[in-house]
Amino acid sequence: MNQKINPTWTLLALAISAFAIGSTEFISVGLMPLLVSHFHINLAQAGLTVSVYALGIMVGAPVMTLLTGRLNRHRLMMLIMGLFIVGNLLAALAPTFSILLLGRIVAALAHGIFMTVASVIAADVVAPEKRASAIAVMFTGLTVATVTGVPLGTMIGQLGGWRWSFIFISGIGVLGLLADYWLIPRNLPLPAKATARGIIRVLTNPQLLLALLVTALGYGGTFVAYTYLSPLLEQAMGWSANAVVVILVVYGLMVALGNTLGGRWANQRPLTALFKMFVGLLITLLVLAVTAHSHWLGLFTVLAMGIFAFMNVPGLQLYIVQLAEVHTPQDITMASALNISAFNVGIALGSGIGGQVTTRFGLTWTPIFGALMVAISLILLAGLIWLARPVERRVSGDCED
Repeated sequence: MNQKINPTWTLLALAISAFAIGSTEFISVGLMPLLVSHFHINLAQAGLTVSVYALGIMVGAPVMTLLTGRLNRHRLMMLIMGLFIVGNLLAALAPTFSILLLGRIVAALAHGIFMTVASVIAADVVAPEKRASAIAVMFTGLTVATVTGVPLGTMIGQLGGWRWSFIFISGIGVLGLLADYWLIPRNLPLPAKATARGIIRVLTNPQLLLALLVTALGYGGTFVAYTYLSPLLEQAMGWSANAVVVILVVYGLMVALGNTLGGRWANQRPLTALFKMFVGLLITLLVLAVTAHSHWLGLFTVLAMGIFAFMNVPGLQLYIVQLAEVHTPQDITMASALNISAFNVGIALGSGIGGQVTTRFGLTWTPIFGALMVAISLILLAGLIWLARPVERRVSGDCED
């Protein structure tokens, strides 16, 4: 098992596991009406299944990176998927809503460390000019989960009950574990030891901190509306529960398209590409605020939102690694971990704000508040572009060489 593994197989293994993890991250978006009915809770409380999961990743990514930094990468991947399976089975068997949230937290701990390690592996196994595309391939597992895993899990929940959705996700986790066992090489190099001081070094670097804030606000803005997408489609736009399953599939296809395009566009000049992507997302959210009560126009706007929602992910993850290579080269893995945390700070913040907005103003106000988050991220990104021009020129020059 010491022979050189083709990077394509390594990326495939990462994508399979990311598919399992992506399926559970967003499964509760489709199950939210069922959870509201079963546990006799309101929409804002049901939204905790998204925000608590995101908080678990936010805390778990850096903490698990500290605890597992010197473990063999192959063995670590096996442990990650085992923890993921346990968390989802706990959610499936939960007698109370609190136990369901606990299961979500356990699964989230696996999610955070997986995305941290997988992003670095994906970037390392390919040529420098293909790094964003490699990260996009790994994240394709998440987008395919949005296309098939989430809608299928939603349909299973509607047919047999929400518990079967989490059992289904656990089964996908088993497939991911087997993929890791056979396709992840056993002799991957260990990164530099992650330390608590590394967290401080990353967070006290102005450009790295600014990049983390851009990730949190820019990516999180979508989730003010996306967390409540099922009730938005049913209650505001008038689509049936069965139609929502189909819409989620098409939405996932749009996400996959956006993720692929975003990876390609971010390979050379990630900051410039990210600025354009966030402008597109901002415009789409503002349009959705206008079309939210329209049956067809609202649907088309939701699908357009899908294109922009994940488009920024490869570029955001690549750029934080590039910045760390320049400013804190001994803390690349920790910088990656903190950016995974930042993604989920955004999810938690966005879904939390969305819960408050639906309670106080109504579902159709969520895109407006999401657009406000993205607008703030654009201002911060403009500042980062101004500060980081020498780094971007250096990175672009390296790629051309």
